[in-house]
Amino acid sequence: MITASLVKELRAKTNAGMMDCKRALQETEGDIDAAIKLLREKGIAKAAKKADRVANEGVIDARIDSAGKSGIMLEINCETDFVAKNDNFKNFVNELADTLAGGTATDIDEALAAKLGDGIVDDAVKAKVIEIGENLQFRRFIRFTVEGEGVVGSYIHMGGKVGVLLEVGCEKPETVESETFKTMVRDITLHIAAANPQGVSRDDIPTDVVDAEKDIFRAQMAESGKPPEIIEKIILGKIGKFFSESCLLEQGFVKDPDTTIQKLLDTVGKDLGDTLAVRRFARYAVGE
Repeated sequence: MITASLVKELRAKTNAGMMDCKRALQETEGDIDAAIKLLREKGIAKAAKKADRVANEGVIDARIDSAGKSGIMLEINCETDFVAKNDNFKNFVNELADTLAGGTATDIDEALAAKLGDGIVDDAVKAKVIEIGENLQFRRFIRFTVEGEGVVGSYIHMGGKVGVLLEVGCEKPETVESETFKTMVRDITLHIAAANPQGVSRDDIPTDVVDAEKDIFRAQMAESGKPPEIIEKIILGKIGKFFSESCLLEQGFVKDPDTTIQKLLDTVGKDLGDTLAVRRFARYAVGE
């Protein structure tokens, strides 16, 4: 049975019309993931990226050490935006970030078990739930530590709604002291916040994701009447565009769309007499 709540959920995830959502669910026998894919194939879904989002409020915060060799980023969720903007909650997030930045935790499990005061972080979160009267969740945590030459940079946008942690490598130790290099790293963190790449390069995009995109493009072309070999060429072009939109190094730089991030790295590297490379990044958005 296709319930109204299921139709409403699909509509929220795809921004498609109510009747389109209902028909898609009927065709897929209530399988919401299959319905999302079907709506995309039909070109009806307008916001496929919403499919994996959850409606959480909260704050993202980051810390970078003074040498720029290590950095952390975390996301703490709450139920309402009112609490997210509350000084009590924000001070608690700051305390967690400061404590974890000075520790050794590398993932969420280690972060929850880290010492805080007379107990551990997990206990402190539970105690804060009682104090604030609203459910809190320490949802994500990550640490980047540079091996060799390079820096870790961060950017927090919209008062903690979006956060970026980035590692850029180089070969010469003096490069990291260059203002040109520092500006470039900062610009790339801003770019990641705005452009939301899915990986550094094509190697970071899972094969099943690429195959799913091909299937969608193939389904969209099925009624075109074009020969199969022509369709495959068109799909190849569409996949190339998909990569240019999804891979950081292939994206047009937000401050100069005619310049890709790879070209930006090459240009700055040439000016500094060094080879620069984005090693990794993480982008958090509250509720995603």
